[in-house]
Amino acid sequence: MWEMLLIYYGVINIVLFVMMGFDKWQAKRGKSRVPEIKLFAVSIAGGGIGGFLGMVAWHHKVRKAKFYFVFFATTFIHIYLLYKYLPVMWE
Repeated sequence: MWEMLLIYYGVINIVLFVMMGFDKWQAKRGKSRVPEIKLFAVSIAGGGIGGFLGMVAWHHKVRKAKFYFVFFATTFIHIYLLYKYLPVMWE
């Protein structure tokens, strides 16, 4: 169970990290961007940490407070749910 969760969270965070980098790259080139709703959806799926790291690494969306809020809130919710329900799964 732990292994599957670690793989899932690792992959989903890498996906959002890469999406943030791709969006920054597209923005610099004046090309079609990744819609914010897609970035938020991947964060809701568990990629909030990857979103934070993408903001820092790519210096992307750092002036938009809603990104800090969504990435923090979804990360907090996932940590809370894991804390609350993971022990129950082991019983």
